[in-house]
Amino acid sequence: MQRIRLRYTKRGRLRFTSHRDFQRAFERALRRAEVPMAYSAGFTPHPKVSYANAAPTGTGSEAEYLEIALTQARDPQTLRVLLDESLPAGLDVVDAVEARTSGLADRLTASVWELRLDGVDPVDAERAVEVFTKAETVEVQRATKNGVRTFDARPAVVSLETHSSPADRPTDQPCAILRLVVRHVTPAVRPDDVLSGLRAVADLAPPVPAAVTRLAQGLFDEETGTVTDPLAPDREAAEALTARPAAAATAPTPEGSV
Repeated sequence: MQRIRLRYTKRGRLRFTSHRDFQRAFERALRRAEVPMAYSAGFTPHPKVSYANAAPTGTGSEAEYLEIALTQARDPQTLRVLLDESLPAGLDVVDAVEARTSGLADRLTASVWELRLDGVDPVDAERAVEVFTKAETVEVQRATKNGVRTFDARPAVVSLETHSSPADRPTDQPCAILRLVVRHVTPAVRPDDVLSGLRAVADLAPPVPAAVTRLAQGLFDEETGTVTDPLAPDREAAEALTARPAAAATAPTPEGSV
């Protein structure tokens, strides 16, 4: 059985696709692309697809991950193209590797988010970010099926800073761009929790809902402060296997051998 790991996106209007809607669309794409899927046992077999840490509905993402199990080996890049063509534009399969290591979900320990705050002056946003990052605790509330839950959002936030570029402001209206690095903890701290925290500690309240996009997710590197590519270990393992036969073929023949 071959396992393939995929990175896909949620862009544009497709950011409003729920995880269940994406599952249905992806299973249709598997059938259209005639992927030789492995299925679960039992009375209602399902394709063996493992989804990892999906982004909340309404947020865009450049870094969603899943793993599929196949009954026949396929080239990962050919499979990527077939699946990408079978999905609607906005749900784009942008990377594929053969799984050669274990624990993909264990490597998704942090995310990088971009928060676009239309109608917010960057100076006001910078002031609010400074207040947030200096705070020892930032209590926020979230409605759950068991009632309202209060928790501290501050420990999960590794970094929060303002970010801007000429492309970020297509109009003359004020717009603040925030970059957020957050650890995946329990309870999960989401971008909207950080926005609630900014409102609570610094009275920052965007006049329109923020446009939120996940830029990356993976292991958090404590030394560099960056979030690393979770598919890199699989690529490195594949390269090592490719290099091993080549090295053996070029190894010198011992003297006296025939």
